[in-house]
Amino acid sequence: MAQEGAFKILSDNRSASHNYHLLDRYEAGLVLTGTEVKSAKNGKIQLKESYAEVNENEAWLLNAHISEYSHGNIMNHAPVRRRKLLLHRSEIDKLRSETREKGLTIVPTKLYLKAGRIKVEIATAKGKKFHDKREAIKAKEMQAEAKAAIGRRGRQ
Repeated sequence: MAQEGAFKILSDNRSASHNYHLLDRYEAGLVLTGTEVKSAKNGKIQLKESYAEVNENEAWLLNAHISEYSHGNIMNHAPVRRRKLLLHRSEIDKLRSETREKGLTIVPTKLYLKAGRIKVEIATAKGKKFHDKREAIKAKEMQAEAKAAIGRRGRQ
């Protein structure tokens, strides 16, 4: 039997943390067709250019690319289409107010399998400026150099 809270990451949007300051995170269900579920479980998902929006009290995931299922037939799904996000009403209201009033964006950060269901983690995000990206890269390089120096010192 699977552990409570255990999940398998199917797709990770690493460019989201590079391009945005990620703020609040939410877990949402995703309305998918049968062939989309099979393709997603095979890891045929691309979240890089995708985003979410709130329209008429519903949340939608846009531009997420789920490849066609290899053994699908004529009824196979379209790779890029609007997919409904399943959230609580209070979460949808909060997302709507943050995107309209504060000018934030909703980006998916990862798509994973949890207790047999496909879930997507979305985050409200504020775009990074070019100099913020350079500072983040510089900090990451400095951390890697420090880790390497500690490793070299430990081997001597």
